Amino acid sequence: MQDDMFTLEEANSMLPWLEETFQRLDRFRGEYASLQERLSEAVQGSGAEADTGNGDESALAKATADRLVQQIEDGVEEILDRGIIVRQVEKGLVDFPSLREGREVHLCWIRGEFEIGFWHDTDRGFAHREPL
Repeated sequence: MQDDMFTLEEANSMLPWLEETFQRLDRFRGEYASLQERLSEAVQGSGAEADTGNGDESALAKATADRLVQQIEDGVEEILDRGIIVRQVEKGLVDFPSLREGREVHLCWIRGEFEIGFWHDTDRGFAHREPL
């Protein structure tokens, strides 16, 4: 990889790692959503008296939520550090900067695709991707 530009072969070689990374991020996101839902239900169910006697539990829940958010941010940063552009974490949509016919383009991949089969101009997105 030169200057954060990927060949098709280099980008395709990253896909198993990306798949694992997005699976891990999905777990963190799921845990976070579940925690937020439980906290919301607890607040709604306990009314105005929620603040009495639940300080330790609230502090633990906040610490857990903060840890999950940090793990998600760290995972995204790990992808970005490799020169890959993250477009949508939820869908596992990324772009790989590349050269095509002498100009910079993005090789486009979304989770579930076995290999990269599409590209688009750098000023366009997923909706404008074209087959390789």
